[in-house]
Amino acid sequence: MFGTYKPEDVTLLLKDITGLVEPLDTRERERRIQSGEHYSRMLPIEYEPTPAYFAAYEDALARYAPLTARAVASVAEQIWQEKGERAVLVSLARAGTPIGILIQHEIARRHGVQVAHYALSIIRGLGIDRNAMDYILARHRPQDIQFVDGWTGKGAIRDQLVLAMEDYPGVSAGLAVLSDPARIAEKCGTHDDFLIASSCLNATVSGLLSRTFYREDIIGPHDFHGAAFYENLLDRDVTYQFIGAVEQWLDGAEPLPERPAPDKTAAQEVAEICRTFSIADRNLVKPGIGEATRVLLRRVPWKVLVHSLDDEAHLGHLYQLASEKGVELVEYPLVNYRACGLIRSMADS
Repeated sequence: MFGTYKPEDVTLLLKDITGLVEPLDTRERERRIQSGEHYSRMLPIEYEPTPAYFAAYEDALARYAPLTARAVASVAEQIWQEKGERAVLVSLARAGTPIGILIQHEIARRHGVQVAHYALSIIRGLGIDRNAMDYILARHRPQDIQFVDGWTGKGAIRDQLVLAMEDYPGVSAGLAVLSDPARIAEKCGTHDDFLIASSCLNATVSGLLSRTFYREDIIGPHDFHGAAFYENLLDRDVTYQFIGAVEQWLDGAEPLPERPAPDKTAAQEVAEICRTFSIADRNLVKPGIGEATRVLLRRVPWKVLVHSLDDEAHLGHLYQLASEKGVELVEYPLVNYRACGLIRSMADS
């Protein structure tokens, strides 16, 4: 198995495409995406954190590991109560995979059962990896499958999952996540938009794997979707450091209190942002701390909206990254989220 995940923690249903695809710089990739080329046909050049940004990640991890652990414990127990020992965790690569491992470990710790865990690719606009689904369903019952991801943004991947599962009777499209500010997940640790530290990094907290890839000249009809292994970053891999930092807080972790629903839905808030900033393409709006972080890491940001310019505790890493990249921070009255990334339209640049 390629990558740095332990084989007992996850079965990667991904094709190793290391060395087969030349990564593109962020601006060229953004230009192609906005010209109509699908994002899954390209790989980005991985952002290598500056010392200041990595310090912000470590601070976020220290600050939010206990909260993350409480969310993990809550979601793991929800899955156990519904699925039991036959549960099959299917994490959405790549952000979902460290979360799937944490949930798997917590079920084993609390209930003494090592449940199955697979990672597969689902791509907005293309759908789920059907070969990977066939592989899982040849080995497990449909009703035992539980999809796992890290957090919800607008819900684009959830919608893609719902559409995909129309072809798989008995498989629930319900998603289990740690943070669900969009209030669309079936199972969640909290509806609060809190910082899951793994969202601050890319491959170096995800087994040194790239985001998933699909191009017909490289991915054959019987292949899984692809991912590349960044072996050159081995000395920077903190995948299991992240997992271990959260797990040390799992013993005795209590569920998080319920957060009252705002008077505006996530969809209404996104629509309002589009109107306020004259954004015609909803795909250029990425709400939530995790999504805003990813905009700064691998897209061409225009602005980052934040609920406050004085919230170092929740948004310190975003302040740092925006400063490094020269991106404007705008205080905006967000209610479902603490931050929202706006991608620059290349037609305007």
